[in-house]
Amino acid sequence: MRSRATILRATLSLIEERGFAAVNMSSVAVAANVSRQTVYSIFGSREALVSQAVATLAVDAWASVQCRLDATGNALAYVVEMIVAGRELTRREPVFRALVRAGDGNPIFDEDMISRARAVVADLMSPVRPLDPRLADETGYDTTVELVTRVALSVVLFDSDAVRSDDDLRRYLAHWLAPFLSSQ
Repeated sequence: MRSRATILRATLSLIEERGFAAVNMSSVAVAANVSRQTVYSIFGSREALVSQAVATLAVDAWASVQCRLDATGNALAYVVEMIVAGRELTRREPVFRALVRAGDGNPIFDEDMISRARAVVADLMSPVRPLDPRLADETGYDTTVELVTRVALSVVLFDSDAVRSDDDLRRYLAHWLAPFLSSQ
C-alpha cells in the first residue's frame, strides 16, 4: 500500500515538473525509488497509472468544491460557483494546469474530450436540476449542460485578465448564464 501511494505521488510530481510526456513506467519507478516491475504490477499500464494519479488528486480537490456548491441556493449560483471553483483549482494545482494544456502527451485532449467533459458537467449539475423548472425537461437540461460545458472549458482553458478575480468571474457568468438558469 505504501508503494502505491509513493508511486502516485511520484507520478503527480513528474506531471507537475515536466508534463505528461515525461510520465512513463521507468521515470515513475526512478522518482518513486521502486522497481519498474513494482510500478507495472500495481498499475499495469501508463494509462492506468496516470488515470489513478489524477483521479486521486481530483477526489481530494472535490471535497472543497462540494462544500462551496452546497452553500449555493439556486441553479445559477451553483453553476457559477462550479465554474469559479474549477478555474481556481486549475490556477492553484499544477497537475490540473497541466491537464488543460494541449500537447506534451496530455491524455485529455482527443476527439472525445467534449463528450467526456459534458458527462462530467451533467453529473455535477444533477443536484440543481430540481431547483430550476427549465432543467426538468430533458431537452432543456441537455441544452444547458452543453452550454455550461463549453463555457466552463472556455473559462478554464482560456483564462482572461478581463475576469481576473473570482468576483469578476462570478458577475460575468451570472450575467451570461442567467437566461438559462434560475436564480430563484
